[in-house]
Amino acid sequence: MTTQASAPPSTKSQALRSYDVADFPALTGLEEEWRFTPLKRLRGLVGLGGARAATGMVRHEYGDLPAGVSASRIGSDDPRVGSVLTPVDRVSALAYGEAGQALLVEVARDAVVAEPVRLRVVGDDAEGLAFGHTFVDVGRFAEVTLVLEHVGSATLADNVEVSVGDGARLTLVTVADWAADAVQAQHLRIRLGRDARVVHVQVSLGGDLVRQYTSVEYTGRGGEAELYGLYFADGGQHLEHRQLVDHNVPDCRSYVGYRGALQGADAHTVWVGDVLIRAEATGTDTYEINRNLLLSDGARADSVPNLEIETGEIAGAGHASATGRFDDEQLFYLMARGIPENEARRLVVRGFFAELINKIPVEELRERLGDAIEARLAKAGT
Repeated sequence: MTTQASAPPSTKSQALRSYDVADFPALTGLEEEWRFTPLKRLRGLVGLGGARAATGMVRHEYGDLPAGVSASRIGSDDPRVGSVLTPVDRVSALAYGEAGQALLVEVARDAVVAEPVRLRVVGDDAEGLAFGHTFVDVGRFAEVTLVLEHVGSATLADNVEVSVGDGARLTLVTVADWAADAVQAQHLRIRLGRDARVVHVQVSLGGDLVRQYTSVEYTGRGGEAELYGLYFADGGQHLEHRQLVDHNVPDCRSYVGYRGALQGADAHTVWVGDVLIRAEATGTDTYEINRNLLLSDGARADSVPNLEIETGEIAGAGHASATGRFDDEQLFYLMARGIPENEARRLVVRGFFAELINKIPVEELRERLGDAIEARLAKAGT
């Protein structure tokens, strides 16, 4: 079923949304939303570059869940599936139709969960296509930290729906630490209730190609969304992050801050941040920023911040983007104090990422990510 007309949109609010993959034309790579993405490397997920059978599988792993949290399987006919996320592109619609069932993670109303809830999406091979769907339902006034990790090998298209009830607090950490042959195209959509708050930290390290699209909508006043991202692309990797924060009700706030590092030939990152402030969203306060650090020749970072404002009655709105190499003054300062150049460079990179790593409220994960970044720098001799 198509929910909006398929005419080319003039604004983000008019973009085509549909659950039916047939409503989306075949991709050519000339579309604005896909011009940075090497479509053939998405394999059969877009029907190019040698389509593969939908024989791949991923599995969800989790241990004992704390009180107030449950996980179960639901069919695609469950009314919750599709209630938050309507696909906005061909790959997301394909995943919606092919997933068959969804993993439902529920946090009970009023539950305050002290320990992090950890889930893993695990792939065993990248030969066949795999499709997935996850629904996270955080009840009214609940508080929880949820970590969703992606590991192993897969060619995966998946959707993640996140419903945060009125007054609830969610810290969501997603980690793409795939094997080198993995491909993932994901749409994650967050719906915030009145006075609800979400902090989303998105980490992308592994995979051959990872394309993650995150969108946010508000359903009541006082909603707050903080979206942070950390990514490190090595030689040949393509890591792409897109956001759409749709301010559609008054008096809500958003902040988007993504940082990436790149090293090696043909390392490529893409960040596209879209913020839409609709006419009715008076009192909005929003800001987005992306910073990229190029560690070697042959790496490329594309960064595109966008603001679309339909009302002048806002508290604030702004965006910024910066891409560059090492700050020579920082290196000189450290080297002047006896620190060798390679160590000085590693210190600069660790400092570049430290603020975002510290947003993750799980010490073991913070340490593991720091070690992974250190290992990459050591491998390149940086």
